[in-house]
Amino acid sequence: MYKYIKAQKIGYQFLLTLSRSEKRNAFTPTMVNEIYHAFQEANNDDEIKLVLIRAEGPVFCAGMDLKTFENPKLDINNPAISNENISLGEVFDQLLKPSIAIVEGNVIAGGFLIILGCTYVFCKREVQFRLPELEIGLFPFQVMASLLKVMPEKQALQLCLHTEYFDTEKAKEYCIVAGFLEEINLDTFISSFANRSTKAIKLGIQALRTLPSVDYIERYKYMKEVLDALKEK
Repeated sequence: MYKYIKAQKIGYQFLLTLSRSEKRNAFTPTMVNEIYHAFQEANNDDEIKLVLIRAEGPVFCAGMDLKTFENPKLDINNPAISNENISLGEVFDQLLKPSIAIVEGNVIAGGFLIILGCTYVFCKREVQFRLPELEIGLFPFQVMASLLKVMPEKQALQLCLHTEYFDTEKAKEYCIVAGFLEEINLDTFISSFANRSTKAIKLGIQALRTLPSVDYIERYKYMKEVLDALKEK
């Protein structure tokens, strides 16, 4: 069904693999739509409790394929899905299942939207991270919006202005990375989700995404309403 990704359901897990290694997994509009379609499949499947994201090749994701975004004719549409004008950041905001990015290659530019959109990021120690946009006269606008989810405004701006590679220790300090693949039993961590309530998880994530738009004095009332909805079987 997909041209640039692979998707597979394995029990309660949904494995999504970036599969454009010849282009360092740089994403095109079609690839963004394929990820969106796959996530909707995961959202609508009550058996799915966890989404895993991997990548083929030596680079996890090199960001946006600028040529295809500047000239959509260079992209190859996927007739099996509908194509919408949606950003990768929006795609991850609409995923209502916990997600784990398993990062074994470098993350560059818009690739940050993937790891910042995931609930957990576990990477190999040798992985490097970079936001090089300013070197070509651009700015990582969408990445900056995602960075504000995990760090203060000033720190997010500083990171966007810094165009050199930084290592996993710094990424962990920034709260971009949760841990290292060499130090975690990934199978055990994944299996901890096996018996968790899909309904509770989904409502919890929906509440988290809705909360910023709820008036401050109404927040606990809203949370009680969500809790009451969860209790209703």
